[in-house]
Amino acid sequence: MKQLHIITPVKDAIDSTLETVRAVLGSELSVPHTYTVYNDFSTPENTARLQAASEHDDFRLVNLSELTTHPSPNYLLVLKREREACLAEDAGLLIVESDVTVRPDTLQGLWDGALARPDTGIAASPTVDTEGQTNYPYQFVAGQTGVLNTRHHCSFCCSLLTPELLRRVDFAELDETKNWFDVTISHRSVEAGLHNYVFTSLPVVHRPHSSRPWKQLKYKNPLKYYWLKWTKGFDKI
Repeated sequence: MKQLHIITPVKDAIDSTLETVRAVLGSELSVPHTYTVYNDFSTPENTARLQAASEHDDFRLVNLSELTTHPSPNYLLVLKREREACLAEDAGLLIVESDVTVRPDTLQGLWDGALARPDTGIAASPTVDTEGQTNYPYQFVAGQTGVLNTRHHCSFCCSLLTPELLRRVDFAELDETKNWFDVTISHRSVEAGLHNYVFTSLPVVHRPHSSRPWKQLKYKNPLKYYWLKWTKGFDKI
């Protein structure tokens, strides 16, 4: 692994996204890297805010509306595009989602941890709320310390996918009817003979579903959430 491609996919929720961007750009990262924000059909007003930010700060903005007519979410398109680019440059793919705030040492820590373990498929940061309490899907690490080799799925809230995983797992084979792929890719990583590690010393703050507020129903009104999920075909994992 010679470098990192850091990405943040986003749809609206620009205030939280810009907080994510500022935290990534403030990282104490000593390795070659690029940072790309993928704008997944945000409103024209929010697209303009992202464009203005990209002209001021050091990140590249890709508007997916210029690449596809497929409605949001377009996570698989982003993953396929980045896998090809990473394989060409022997780069790791580090995903920081738009409702996550990293610490200055987070990204370097994931890089160092993955390099120290040649069998790494995914190097992940556990997520916590603003009070420091571990939240979904990392409740299984609560109270534990050190580096955990896990068969649980790793959320892509803040995760590094190594070049070895990208070589062994072909994203073109993923189910195009789904919206999200962290569960599938976590399992494919293990099936490919790799190990997924959670670094408990590198937690990140996660404010879930800032860009898709309807998903807050999972916590506030789960019956309505699952009704929408199944009747409308939302949130396919």
